[in-house]
This record gives sequence, C-alpha cells and structure tokens, in this order.
Amino acid sequence: MKNHRSLLLAAGAAATVLLTTGCAQLQPPVPQPLQAAEIESQLQLDRAAVRRDVAPLGATLTLDEAVARALKYNLDRRARLMEQALAAQQFDASRYDMLPKLLASAGYSMRDSDRISRSTKLDGTPVSTDPLLSQDRQHLTSQLDLSWSILDFSLARYASEQAADRVLAAAERRRKATHQLVQDVRVAFWRVASAQRLNADVRASLKLAEEALADARQAEVERLRSPLESLRYQRQLTENMRLLESIEHELATARFELAALINAPVMLDTRLAVDDEQPVGDPLAMPAEAMEELALAQNADLREQVYQRRIAATEARRVIARAYPNVSFNLGPRYDTDKYLVHNGWAEAGVQVSWNVFNLLALPSQKRAAEAGVALADQRRLAAHVATVAQVHVAREQLLGARRQFERADVLWQLDDKITRQLARREQAAAGSKLERVAAQTTTIVSLLRRYQALAQVHAAQSRLQATLGVDPLPHSSDDLSLEQIAAEVRAQLSARPAPAAAAQ
Repeated sequence: MKNHRSLLLAAGAAATVLLTTGCAQLQPPVPQPLQAAEIESQLQLDRAAVRRDVAPLGATLTLDEAVARALKYNLDRRARLMEQALAAQQFDASRYDMLPKLLASAGYSMRDSDRISRSTKLDGTPVSTDPLLSQDRQHLTSQLDLSWSILDFSLARYASEQAADRVLAAAERRRKATHQLVQDVRVAFWRVASAQRLNADVRASLKLAEEALADARQAEVERLRSPLESLRYQRQLTENMRLLESIEHELATARFELAALINAPVMLDTRLAVDDEQPVGDPLAMPAEAMEELALAQNADLREQVYQRRIAATEARRVIARAYPNVSFNLGPRYDTDKYLVHNGWAEAGVQVSWNVFNLLALPSQKRAAEAGVALADQRRLAAHVATVAQVHVAREQLLGARRQFERADVLWQLDDKITRQLARREQAAAGSKLERVAAQTTTIVSLLRRYQALAQVHAAQSRLQATLGVDPLPHSSDDLSLEQIAAEVRAQLSARPAPAAAAQ
C-alpha cells in the first residue's frame, strides 16, 4: 500500500510538471522588436561580410576584370551558387534514405503490485490452486532493430533521382543568371565609360553656356539687341543647358550600378580602361543553322526544362510505386532484466507484408495528376525549344542592328566633332557667337553619348546571343581561380568563336 501511494504521488508530480510546461508553451510569443544596438551590430557584421575576401580595386579597371569581379564577388551570384550547393546537399542527404533503418531503444517498467496469474484448462478447470508470479515489478528492456522496407527503398530511390535532377536544374538556373550578370556588367561598364569621357565636356559646356546666358541677359538690360532676339537667344541657351544637365543626371548613377554588380565600394572612383571598344570575337561568323543546333544543345532554359521533365516522369513512377504492397524485414537482439525469464537475451527476426488497399482508390486520380505534370513539362520543353530557335535569330538580328547603329552613331559623332572645332575657330576669329559654339558642343556631346549607348547595345546584343547559344563566360569554378585567371578565361571564352553542337557535347 505504501508503494502504491508513493507511485501515485510520483505520477501526480510528473503530471503537474508536464501540465505546467505545456501551459507555458501554449502562451503566445510576445513581439520582440529589434533594438537600436542589435540593428547596429548586425549592420557592422553585414558590412564586414560584404567586403570579406574581396580584392581591392586597382588604379584602372578593364572590362574583362569587371566581368571577372562580378563572377567572383557578386552577391546575387553567390546566392545562386549557394542554391546549387543546397540542392547538392539535399541530394547527398536523400541517398541515406535508401539505407536500412537501425533503431536502438531502451525502456524501464515499474508496477505497484506483482503480476500474478492463474492458469486453467480449456474447460475452465484450474490447473493449480496456487497463483503464479511471472514478472518483476521493476525491469529494464533494450533492443536493437535492423529493418528494411522494399517500398520505402523504392520511394527513396525515386526521391534521390529527383534530387539529382534538381541539382542539375539549379546549375542551369545559375548559368542563366551568370549570362544575365555578364550582360548587365558590360552595359554598366560602358555607361560608366561614357560618363567618364563626357563628364569634363559636359561641365565645360555648362560653364560656357552660363557665361553666354549672363552675357545675353546683360545685353538685354543694355538693349544691345532687340528684345525678341535676346529672348530667343536666352531660350536656346537654356534649352541646351537643360539637355546637358539631363545627360549629366543620366550618367551620374552609372557608377553606382557598376559598383553593385562587381561588389565594389559604391563611391567608385577607379578609372576605366577602354582601349578596345568593340567586342572581341565575331559570333556571327557561325551560320544560323549551326547556331540553332548549338543553342538547342546548350541553352540554359531548354536544358532546365529537360531536367524538369525528368523530375515529372520520376514523380509519375513514384505515384504508381506507392500502390504496391510493402515487404519489410526486421532483425535484432533483445534483452530484458526480468529475473523470471529463463532467457534474458534473445534475437528476433521477421518478415511483414502490408498493403494499404485504400491507395488503390486514390491511384487513378494521382496517376492522372502525375501524367498531367509530365504533359505540362513536355509542353514547356517544346515551348522553350521554339523560343530558343526564335531567340537565336532575334539575337543575330539585334547584334547586326546594334553594329549598324554604332557605325552610324560613330560617323555622326565624328561629323559633329568636326563642326564644333570649326565653330570654335570661328569664335576665336570673332566670326561666330557663343550660342553657336554651345549648341555645337551640346550636339557633339549628345552624339558622343549616343555613340556610347550604341556601343553598350552592341555589347548587350553580343551577350544575349552568347547566352542564347549557351556560351558560358567561365567554364570552371571561380572560387579556385584568381582574378587574373578569371579575367583571362572570360576574355578567351567571350572572344572565341562558338563551337559546333557536336563538339560542345
């Protein structure tokens, strides 16, 4: 009786503790806003993380180095690499699901009274009038089970195949993001180059326009010209100043965009080296038909859709596999400290066959859903196929058009530059006015800006064509290479003539 009371008291105390803990867990969490010190501490850590392992900029920056820095230090690309690494880790983890399960367990059992039993014959006649004691009040049990399920193994194998395809699909998404990054860097680089080239001319022209505007206002006050002529003169000067200021404003943000792409300090003051303006290499030397074959073999979007189709097909097989009966095997030792047992240790082995019959009811709808997923993946792959072929020809024409536009813009700039020089000489000879010179300089600046814009479009168009063809700017991992090695490989990859589809494969 005393043991019974002690057991009840222990059980009551345990129940009280569990109930108190459960009630505490049921309390809703109180919102905890960030404190100023926490925010500042996190900002300091983020600033250090952003700049960690980033090589400092030199005195000059070439286009190849800018692309190399983006490939090595760009934070968005690092996130893509981490997504691919996560998919690879999930694939590695999924392979362990195919292994048998080895479960170790131990337990403790206690009773407040002895387990006493009586035995009778089939007709109810007692075998013995004395009750029998067959179990200790307190005893320990332990066991080690090795079990293997054929159905679980099959489903785990299908899941591992899907995880492997997801790794490859993530790699294709990373390739696509890399192509877009290279294109953005090339466009931003030439925007910064145009700002670097035009900044001094814009400021000089604005200063000259302000001087001419002050002279015009003074002439208006002194009535040296007719009021209408003076106003028209001032309006033309003001319009030229507005245009120059809009150009200055447009170019002011270019360096911030480039700095973000290459993970450099926002106040980018490095000079850009622009010796080779035109993109190296000529991808248009390859026939259009060969480009189609290469794009269909290497395009990142199309390859990703192929992997997505494989994932959908594997899912269809998994759906069917779930409906099969399951056969499981188990083997393991047992041990019990109960002194009434003749054998305290023994081994058990067994085979179990199970089948969830209700899975057959859901199988038709699940199979239709899986087949619809495969059909959708096929349709997306076909759409990507057609889009890739169209993108090849569109990208070719865009590159051709961008080159023609650049040639025209270059000729116009040269003509406007010669006109400006002629007007400067006329002004020095007192045969021309400041208004003519300001207007000519403004036109020249606009022409030079359009020339650089056209040049940026040439680089963007060539990047789009190379991305459509699946020409990777960097064939190897950028983590194991130095900036100089990456820059050299980038230049070699982007300048090389695309290889035929057969050789690429």
